[in-house]
Amino acid sequence: MIDRSVALEAFLGHLAFSKQYSANTLEAYRRDITLAYKHLPQPLETIRPRDLNALVSQLNRDGLASRSIQRALSALRTYFNYLIQHYALPANPAEAIQTPKAKQRLPQVMDVDTAARLFAEDPATKLAKRDRTMLELLYGSGLRVSELTGLRWRDIDLSNRTVAVVGKGDKARRCPLGKQSIAALRVWRENRANDGPDAFVFPGRKPGTGVRTRTVQKRLKDLGVRLLGDSTLNPHLLRHSFATHLLGSSGDLRSVQELLGHSNISTTQIYTHLDFEHLAKVYDDAHPRAHLQADESE
Repeated sequence: MIDRSVALEAFLGHLAFSKQYSANTLEAYRRDITLAYKHLPQPLETIRPRDLNALVSQLNRDGLASRSIQRALSALRTYFNYLIQHYALPANPAEAIQTPKAKQRLPQVMDVDTAARLFAEDPATKLAKRDRTMLELLYGSGLRVSELTGLRWRDIDLSNRTVAVVGKGDKARRCPLGKQSIAALRVWRENRANDGPDAFVFPGRKPGTGVRTRTVQKRLKDLGVRLLGDSTLNPHLLRHSFATHLLGSSGDLRSVQELLGHSNISTTQIYTHLDFEHLAKVYDDAHPRAHLQADESE
């Protein structure tokens, strides 16, 4: 009989070594499979498709989102394939299991005027200069928050106006730096004059660490409250706004895909939907044929 705990640790070790998955991805696999273990028969060899259908039903009843259920099933399919190869599991019981398609949620974005309000103030304190630099990189270059917190000075090439980052799946890319990002980085560099090339651009409180993601999120939330009057500002919102504004101005989906570091262009295509929503709103607000006359609506 396959030992479930031993098999799971071996599987995660395989993903870490062979696939070079990040710690966050490995934790997501562990969480999904551990959750499934609670609802599946103890011997892995006895799990059948009906057990996984029951699992999906139970997770639905527990209020788990469709996307989360899909992710858990995907993790199980990969896991069972691993067990077939290394533990002689006879078949993959998750292979044919399907879940209802999750409704695509469009990300929230700021309009250009709202984004401009974030940069209306001149930063006066050291902390404000740091926050301005983070804002410039998140909105000006479309960085993920994990890419921002991992930045070191050696990654930044001001002469060539680029920043090197490592994104999801350890995929490296170079992002352009705009004038305002370069100016903010130069000001912030003056405050970190003693830092070497291996130092974090945004250091954390502990020596040799980068700023925490939660710290970035909190600082952005506070900035949003003060400058925009609400608490919705976050790294994702800035990245989505970067992509939407760039696509709206250029119409170049492939370039936006490269800048965001998306492996699949279908991930980037969500921003075409956002752009169309904007166009549809403009049409509804402005075009005379978009509105029914009073007698037509009766």
